[in-house]
Amino acid sequence: MEQIKNKEISTIRMEIIRDVFVFACYTGLGYAELNKLNRNHIQLGNYGEEWIVIDRTKTDIRCRVPLLPQAKAILQKYENFPVNWNKGKLLPVHSNQKMNEYLKELAAICGITKNLSMHVARHTFATSVILANGVPIETVSKMLGHTSLKTTQIYARIVDSKIVGIWRS
Repeated sequence: MEQIKNKEISTIRMEIIRDVFVFACYTGLGYAELNKLNRNHIQLGNYGEEWIVIDRTKTDIRCRVPLLPQAKAILQKYENFPVNWNKGKLLPVHSNQKMNEYLKELAAICGITKNLSMHVARHTFATSVILANGVPIETVSKMLGHTSLKTTQIYARIVDSKIVGIWRS
């Protein structure tokens, strides 16, 4: 993610794609949630912290994800973006097909051989941002809006295998 986040981008279109992807990496939101994200989805918690509260389109389960500073900075960058004002959205999200097409282009620009997609951003959130930092798997499952803990355990196995690989080297 750092390789993508820190890459200088020369076109506005690719900068938007990068920013939306990075936002998804810090929130775990799927494409459908990113596409419908509006001001009503940002709510204050009991201690003044901001949360994204949104129902997952796929499962109809409510997700509560902390709005991390990196994600908030991206929202602030686009708060006066004309496309967002016209649609009442927080981010200028292209169609899912276009997003994934442009992500392949972004990967090439960044010298990444892995196939980037919006779902890769969700995996990144679960494995690198959340599970690798010791957040309990039950909490991660709720953040991701999974209907079953078994689904979330797939992500946990990925983290475990990375830890074993690091430990052995």
